[in-house]
Amino acid sequence: MSHRISGHSSPRPANRFIVSNAASGLSGFPDQYLDAGVQSKEEIEAETEQDPMNLADPDSCFCEFQGVHIHHKVFDPQTLTDDVQITSQDDQGTRKAEFPMILLHGFGASVYSWSRVMKPLARLVRSKVLAFDRPAFGLTSRMLHPFSGTPNDAKPLNPYSMVYSVLTTLYFIDFLATEKAILVGHSAGCLVALDSYFEAPERVAALILVAPAIFAPRSVNTTGAGDSQEKKGSRSKFLGTLVEFSKAIIGVISRAVTGMANMLSSLYKKALAAFLRSSLGVMLVRMAINKFGVTAVRNAWYDSKQVTDHVVQGYTKPLRAKGWDRALVEFTVATLTDNNGSEKKPPMSKRFQEIKCPVLIMTGDTDRIVPAWNAERLSRAIPGSVFKVIKNCGHLPQEEKPDEFISVVAKFLGDVFGGSQQQQQVDLKFQGIVS
Repeated sequence: MSHRISGHSSPRPANRFIVSNAASGLSGFPDQYLDAGVQSKEEIEAETEQDPMNLADPDSCFCEFQGVHIHHKVFDPQTLTDDVQITSQDDQGTRKAEFPMILLHGFGASVYSWSRVMKPLARLVRSKVLAFDRPAFGLTSRMLHPFSGTPNDAKPLNPYSMVYSVLTTLYFIDFLATEKAILVGHSAGCLVALDSYFEAPERVAALILVAPAIFAPRSVNTTGAGDSQEKKGSRSKFLGTLVEFSKAIIGVISRAVTGMANMLSSLYKKALAAFLRSSLGVMLVRMAINKFGVTAVRNAWYDSKQVTDHVVQGYTKPLRAKGWDRALVEFTVATLTDNNGSEKKPPMSKRFQEIKCPVLIMTGDTDRIVPAWNAERLSRAIPGSVFKVIKNCGHLPQEEKPDEFISVVAKFLGDVFGGSQQQQQVDLKFQGIVS
């Protein structure tokens, strides 16, 4: 990557501060955004949108990286005294993972989506567990286009790009004062986890991919084993000549077409970005979130009746942050138009064989967002990966089935880092604090 971490990568969290004033719960979200006769846009924003820091929880933390105030939470097993304790007897014959854990949420989610499992995970790994909100989500500050870069940047770093998410993940590994960390991604967060691994494999101890929103290639089936060598030989000379002739023609055409396509692609991207950033584009984003946001959350669960008001408030609270709509537009623009230098890299599907660290892939059997068969196919594409299915579970195992989620992770880490059966029994004690 062309952008390097600079200026704020000290492993000592000196620039972190705790926000002690918790905001009150979400009491409602107005539906009249498009009714100019009732309220103006400015009046609505004044009533409902606030600085993200004013919406923070008592355990919320903020730190600055590349000009963005990143909301995050950290759970340290050494300071958790309000629930199950690990006794010296529990520690006998067990071995901790020894690596902290970083949790990466998916699209439309935030630190909240990990709230039921952060404490148990901290107990499990006997180390710190950190989750942060990517820009455009949660309570991380919003920045609007055009972005201002740091003095050392030749080109401003787009905070909504994948490059930024990867650099932020690596920053937090330094932040935790560790050489390696376990990365846990959920849905689109799995893309961040994998890209972070490809960027710095030496910093990743293990990958846990939950309901991964990663397109998995079909298994390569070798066919034609019964074809005789005679048939292959008889066609090889003709095919070789044809291929060489075709290459010459295709080469000339492709050079001309590529030049035109690049020009059209550039024009298309600029036009698309301009439309999305227009008032109409922002209005459409608001309409989509207001109309389908809560429905999407309910569809992500196997049993939508379990989506309580508390869950809905957890997901919609960030919609009270100032500039959330325009930030979501910028995220969409970055996703659709910013290739982050990917034209110089092989597709991710071609790099699965490069993964050398332990990998766990977990999915719910009734995931309506990312089907379980795609997760299984991904597990076959990543050498040595472990695949687990949670029954009667949708797209959010860590929220809908937290006990089973922790048990699967405990078994995986025990197998990978030398845990014993006793370790698994100790882990079960933590299930009482999940809910």
